[in-house]
Amino acid sequence: MDSPNLPIHQRLIQDPHDRTGHLRTDDAWVKKAWAEESTRVLVVAGNRVEPSGDSGVRWRTPSTSPEGIRLLLGDSPEGARFAVLTGQEEAGEGWLDLRGLFPTMLADTTEASLLMHAIGLAEWHRATRFCTRCGGSLEPRAAGHELACAEGHLTFPRTDPAVIMLVTTGDPGTDEERCLLGNHTRWPAPYFSTLAGFVEPGESLEDAVRREVAEEVGVRVGQVDYFGNQPWPLPASLMLGYFARAETTEVRCDEDEIREARWFTRADLASVAESGEVLLPSGVSISRSLVEAWYGGELPGSW
Repeated sequence: MDSPNLPIHQRLIQDPHDRTGHLRTDDAWVKKAWAEESTRVLVVAGNRVEPSGDSGVRWRTPSTSPEGIRLLLGDSPEGARFAVLTGQEEAGEGWLDLRGLFPTMLADTTEASLLMHAIGLAEWHRATRFCTRCGGSLEPRAAGHELACAEGHLTFPRTDPAVIMLVTTGDPGTDEERCLLGNHTRWPAPYFSTLAGFVEPGESLEDAVRREVAEEVGVRVGQVDYFGNQPWPLPASLMLGYFARAETTEVRCDEDEIREARWFTRADLASVAESGEVLLPSGVSISRSLVEAWYGGELPGSW
């Protein structure tokens, strides 16, 4: 059930599906569930899925699904939910990746949860070809949630923690308060977003925020406050959102990653967003939620 007062990134994950993890190793239950008429299957071709005629994605019956790696996504009163992984070449015309589905994902937040699960596992299977301990080939187990080699070594899906932060300076809530947004070297010039980076081994989340900001734009950060989190299976991240208070304001961009970084007051941000001079991230991203939470309302435009 949609709750419009929640930040958009939280609305997207507010109705998680029942993953029924305890049933993944129950081969008899999984086989029986696959044979049920009520079971529905999401076909993932590489990283693309087939949209439905109205909104969301097409769910097939087991009998109309292609061969591939079967993943048990979970169970529900309406029936079990599986995904089948096939090659990218099986994607038909008009099939979309996760980013292409973002505009319609809020129509059914439980379906969005299933999609995140399926795409995350699909990305893991695509990237994990050999055992990291012996180099042997791998076979799926536990309804697609484990991979095992001939030596018995198990490999599990991994999620990499990444911090994403809105850096601010000035008296909070005043017209003079500013936020810092950057344009990555991989993006077109109008695309601006919050800063982000992966957490390194042995590093706290707050220290990762401070290090990444210093490395990317040369700004020293002091206070760091948690905002929220968002799973991001592109390919396997958990985005941990923060507000970070700047102790310095001089910007020195790491030109390998950040082409430009600029400070914006709320009035500045509204003006450039309205004109299209700056395009902000998609409305379903935690980056967008961070910016609009600081701004105090919705902003136009996105990429």
